[in-house]
Amino acid sequence: MEKNKTGTIYSVNGPVVVARDLEGAKMYDLVKVGNQRLVGEIIGIHEDQVTIQVYEETGGVQPGEPVESTFEPLSVELGPGLAVQIFDGTQRPLEVIRGQKGDFITRGVELPALDRSKKWDFEPRAKAGEEVESGDILGEVKESTTIVHKIMVPPGLSGKVQDIKSGSFTVEEVVATIENQSGEEVNITLMQRWPVRTSRPYKSKLSPNVPLITGQRVIDTFFPIAKGGVACIPGPFGSGKTVVQHQLAKWSDADVIVFIGCGERGNEMTDVLMEFPELIDPYTGEPLMNRTVLIANTSNMPVAAREASVYTGITIAEYYRDMGYNVALMADSTSRWAEAMREISGRLEEMPGDEGFPAYLGSRIASFYERAGRVTCLGREGRSGSVSVIGAVSPPGGDLSEPVTQNTLRVVQVFWGLEDRLAYERHFPAINWLESYSLYLQQLEGYWKQEVADDFAELRTLAMRLLQQESELEEVVRLVGVESLSFRERFVLEVARSIREDFLQQNAFQEVDTFTSFKKQYLMLKLILTFYQEGMKGLERGLSLRDIMAIPARERIGRAKYIPEEEINQLEELIGEIKEEIDAKLRGEVESNV
Repeated sequence: MEKNKTGTIYSVNGPVVVARDLEGAKMYDLVKVGNQRLVGEIIGIHEDQVTIQVYEETGGVQPGEPVESTFEPLSVELGPGLAVQIFDGTQRPLEVIRGQKGDFITRGVELPALDRSKKWDFEPRAKAGEEVESGDILGEVKESTTIVHKIMVPPGLSGKVQDIKSGSFTVEEVVATIENQSGEEVNITLMQRWPVRTSRPYKSKLSPNVPLITGQRVIDTFFPIAKGGVACIPGPFGSGKTVVQHQLAKWSDADVIVFIGCGERGNEMTDVLMEFPELIDPYTGEPLMNRTVLIANTSNMPVAAREASVYTGITIAEYYRDMGYNVALMADSTSRWAEAMREISGRLEEMPGDEGFPAYLGSRIASFYERAGRVTCLGREGRSGSVSVIGAVSPPGGDLSEPVTQNTLRVVQVFWGLEDRLAYERHFPAINWLESYSLYLQQLEGYWKQEVADDFAELRTLAMRLLQQESELEEVVRLVGVESLSFRERFVLEVARSIREDFLQQNAFQEVDTFTSFKKQYLMLKLILTFYQEGMKGLERGLSLRDIMAIPARERIGRAKYIPEEEINQLEELIGEIKEEIDAKLRGEVESNV
């Protein structure tokens, strides 16, 4: 008996619509709601009533209008043409819609995510008669100047290649035919579809022991994130969350960036669209936009689509991971996603949890972050890829005890705590170095020793200890004044200030300072700590604090961050100068005593 794919609307409550007589409906099936065929998803089934979450504005929709089921879950199209694109939360191409419909999205508009007319040059890597399995690469397409798009055997399919072609094809044309284990022939196109709520499979997870290099000193040196890692950036309004995420999207050494604007202001996404094509990737020399996929679901778009945007973004990220790429996903912000869940939950009259959020808030957040990781991909090649997830959290009033922040902190490994006090003092990035943490430090020590320097971890530990000492000494200064401190303690305060101002503080809008390589970060930190170590030796041997602070090289420490990458040998020379100048002071002190 054929399923009745059309039902009728029974009630409308904002983005929540109840329909009747929709036979064969399943949870999370995609449906078309009303005469305008609005996109929706089934989120509840009770007897003959189906509850639908509509991803578009439902104004004007009324009971009695038809509801049509696709009998398929909400899925994304995966294939060439994803990069250098901007989609909405349900993967509608916004640039194409703008060209056809104008600056505002028309309700019910249906356009394919990937261009059906554009032809892509397909270069086969497999041969007819070859046995293949899930994840094996059949061929390649040059998607952009920086991304070679791998056309893979879809998950769950294995068998013998019957036929494979070379040439230019659209995403819907057949490029290969595979005979599966049952003897059936399966046509392979450049495009495949995947349900967004289902994680894409992989062979095994790998240890996150390679850092995601971001070029931001406070992150790379003090609170690093590994490739395949998870991090959150909570902070109050105006503390710089979006700028930090933009910096990570611009300068991290990931092969592909997926940036999700989830409920944020439209002008912030405009900044990305305006900036990225003009900025040059320091790793490839190409425009940053060539490796970027944008998912825009801004604050003036329907609330329910925020959840879809998060899942759409992570599914696209997993797809590029399966090709063997390192992907960095920025979600700005997950608080807006949680607020959308709260609104839908309220309209469904579910039992509220903390602050009105649904009881399943924690599990939803965890299931999203759990899709990150560094993995061995499917296929006989044994390639590895990673998805690193960095989520911004916007707690009301900067209250980190609220449910979204707390549930996020339970699952992430890196916490970059932004503080409005630092932002007001013009210290950016406004990451609090005493409250933030990274749980990847131990796993990354081997990389630092091999790729940076043997003493990098020791220098980092010493710098953190000085910053903590500064915090303790400042309490003493507040109570009894700086005169009560010894010269050694005053010197600690001076060096800690240098670490804060000359190392941690970084100008995102200054051409040289916006990005710092690992090598330069190491030399900058060594420069400051060499001044500390040599200065302490001088104090022990009788030099005054004034003499140490007066050495000519000290002034150049503050300007070290503006030395271009190609001239960082100047830092090594400056380290030698500090030693020589303090030694000269000591020799002069000895001679005067004689």
